[in-house]
Amino acid sequence: QAISLNQWNHHQRTFRSSAVRKMSEEATAGADATATTTTTMTDVALNLDSVRQRMESACERSGRSMSSVQLVAVSKTKPSDLLMDAYNHGHRVFGENYVQELVGKAKELPNDIVWHFIGPLQSNKANLLVKSVIPNAAQLCVETVATIKLANKLNNAVASLIEEQKEDEEDKKKKKLLLDIFVQVNTSGEDTKSGVSPDGDAAVDLCKQIVETCPHLNLRGLMTIGAPGDVTAFRVLTRVRDEVTAALQMPSPLELSMGMSGDFEEAIENGATTIRVGSTIFGARDYSNKA
Repeated sequence: QAISLNQWNHHQRTFRSSAVRKMSEEATAGADATATTTTTMTDVALNLDSVRQRMESACERSGRSMSSVQLVAVSKTKPSDLLMDAYNHGHRVFGENYVQELVGKAKELPNDIVWHFIGPLQSNKANLLVKSVIPNAAQLCVETVATIKLANKLNNAVASLIEEQKEDEEDKKKKKLLLDIFVQVNTSGEDTKSGVSPDGDAAVDLCKQIVETCPHLNLRGLMTIGAPGDVTAFRVLTRVRDEVTAALQMPSPLELSMGMSGDFEEAIENGATTIRVGSTIFGARDYSNKA
């Protein structure tokens, strides 16, 4: 069917307009992708700086030195490239919740990283955690010890690792290999959370057993995961720490691991020596691949 010149010109203008619009959309999409990638790469460093500044302000308000608080960057479910963004920005202390994920990252990432395990740990995975991470890290710390059974498993795993290293005279770690641990205290009383009771002698008894029967464990402090928005957990943990320190006649107070993204400033003001900050540094987590 014949068309007029005006119709032909109209079709041509429509075609060119559509093509230009498509090219513009593709260019915009490409720019957005580039911006997203760039933001992802730089956000971790910016977020770390922001957290450090907030830590410094909280320390100043409390009359404390910034060096008295350790920041554990909680990287669970996050890809290794994001951890490397933090690493390349000078950070060396990371926290993980899942044994297999930590084992994999410890083998893949630089061996001068200090790893904190901060998730529930089954006693039958203690050996895997210790033997897989310690040889590939500057240090391993387990923050979620709540039973003497788990403490014994960790202690035995370290002892076994020392035996395996005996023939290697150049391995300096075997000379004084201690695993740092924190005893977890359930300050909120929630059934969904692990930890010894803050009441009675439960914490004192467990800490005493560990000190007396687990020579390869270094009882570094107490840890808690308080209920969201409830800062009374910090005071409860401080009280329990003072009770344990006095009962065991320790030369210096145990450390306090408390405070996360939503309340780490209040935790510092209440005496925290270790804070665990994840989403504020790395963004929201994706649990789709986790059981």
